[in-house]
Amino acid sequence: MAYYRPPGPPPDPALVRSLTEQQHEMRQRVRAELLPREPHLIASCDSSFPTPDTILSVFVVLKFPSLELVEKVYSYGPVDMPYVPGFLSFREAPNVIHAFAKLENKPDVIMVDGHGIAHPRRMGIAAHLGVLLDMPTFGVAKNKLTGIFQEPGIERGNIEPLLDAKSGELIGEVIRSKDKVLPLFVSPGHRCDQATATRLTLACLKGYKLPEPTRLADYWAEQFKKEVR
Repeated sequence: MAYYRPPGPPPDPALVRSLTEQQHEMRQRVRAELLPREPHLIASCDSSFPTPDTILSVFVVLKFPSLELVEKVYSYGPVDMPYVPGFLSFREAPNVIHAFAKLENKPDVIMVDGHGIAHPRRMGIAAHLGVLLDMPTFGVAKNKLTGIFQEPGIERGNIEPLLDAKSGELIGEVIRSKDKVLPLFVSPGHRCDQATATRLTLACLKGYKLPEPTRLADYWAEQFKKEVR
């Protein structure tokens, strides 16, 4: 997800407490499980902020494993939630869900541009959306948010675990998606396990750094921005 980080005073402590409690409650609902069957349709979503007060969220749906684009939709509207570091999913999720509701082809699994459980409170945007939609989700992020890892080998396909710095718990995997480029951080969201998240990410690579669903979500986000300007 492409975030807008406006300057301003520190967030309201009462709001931070409320959001933390909501994340804790949602975390109790997250399940790591196998997909019931091999997906036929895989989706990806992305959000950006054309202005400080508006958000544009995109969904693309692709056939799997051919990765043929089936559908693309977007939702554009006001942002109601202030920027609060660590709680960006609350800022994005409502509009992402509006975009999801426009889909005529409902996916079997959603690859989210962001983190799943690889989050300080285990509730990144992929986990957040998975719980709200009760859909299998996983996150593919460009940057680390939390955890420790060893750099994977420079060739495509090399993988290293992403571990919680204190407990050593596996919270994701670090994947070299293209030779000699910075790796991706893949973690399960809801109703998905790590092995499935990693396998689907690798299966969706077509020579770019980003897997095809995420790459197309990014591309169409830029195209749809032209329609709302």
